Amino acid sequence: MKTKNVVKEKSFNFSLQIIGLYKKLIKEREYIISKQLLRSATSIGANIEEADAGYSKKDFAAKMSIASKEARETRYWLRLLKYSEMTNLNVDADLKAIIELVRLLTAIVKTAQNR
Repeated sequence: MKTKNVVKEKSFNFSLQIIGLYKKLIKEREYIISKQLLRSATSIGANIEEADAGYSKKDFAAKMSIASKEARETRYWLRLLKYSEMTNLNVDADLKAIIELVRLLTAIVKTAQNR
């Protein structure tokens, strides 16, 4: 029986959440930030998948570090959407989810680098 990978699951679900937000933003004709947000948000999970298949502990730590950086970039785009008044969409749930992912990834990276 394979154990559940919480960060993988959370990042995948977050990507789906952001894809939904992206579709709403496109309907509002917001094309710039929405595309940046989609790229960085979906990159988080992609890098976590790559880390999981890493060939060394160093490779794992490097990929998780990239995922953490992408998560921080995603947080930036979500904050811009919230405070720029480019949209009236509520992104509070998305911000809460990305803050949780950033914390989780930061802890994983610190642990991996200390091993």
